[in-house]
Order: sequence, then structure tokens, then C-alpha cells
Amino acid sequence: MGFFSNILEKLGMKDAAAAPVTPTSVAPPPAAASTPSAVPAAAVVNPIAVVDVVAQLEQRAAANPQKLNWKTSIVDLLKLLDIDSSLTARKALAVELRCPDELMGDSAQMNTWLHKNVLAHIAANGGNIPAELID
Repeated sequence: MGFFSNILEKLGMKDAAAAPVTPTSVAPPPAAASTPSAVPAAAVVNPIAVVDVVAQLEQRAAANPQKLNWKTSIVDLLKLLDIDSSLTARKALAVELRCPDELMGDSAQMNTWLHKNVLAHIAANGGNIPAELID
């Protein structure tokens, strides 16, 4: 099980956690687009049940004695989920999610990239993440 799968499990998204972290859509090749039977199976998107991640995280934040802002901080997000938020753990998560090498040497840039990408991956797996947190 990967680091990101652990995040999904903490959010009650066990079915999504069982699936590997992969791109969320595959476009059919231009030549195949004209024939419906030529669309690859990977391009078919199965409906995902939406999990109210925002409500869960807001509830956890309200109950936490620390003032944690999961909307802007990957460290706070991981702390709310009771997951290791150390630099070593965040680097492992960044590698798992394929963070660009040029960002890995600067923890602030890596954290910003990681926060947006973790939220985007949660959304891709059925979490109701507001678009303004991903853009």
C-alpha cells in the first residue's frame, strides 16, 4: 500500500485506496475516435461515489486543539489525518505522486505542489474538493 492510499483510507475512501495512483483519464487516439468500438477500455470512466471530504476535514480541524489549516498546508492536512507529516514522509509522498525533480530540492515549492496534487488526487478518487483549492 502506498502513502496516498493511506490518505484515502483515513478519509473513508477504501475502494479508491485499493486502486493504484494513475492518471484519471485516457484520451483515445485520433484515428480510433471515429469508431465507438475502438475506444480503449482505459478511457471508460466508472462513476465514483462522492465522499464529503470537506466536511470530514472541517470537523477534524474543529475538534483538533491545534489551529490547522488543511486548505493551504500539506503538513496540516497530514496532521489532521494522523499521518506522518515529516519532511521525509512528504518527500516519499511527492515521489509517489511524481513530483517534478526540480521542485524536490526546495521544500516550500515541493509542499505547494504536493498540497495541490494530493487534493486533486483526492478529488479524482471521489472526494468533493473545491476547484479553488486545486487550481
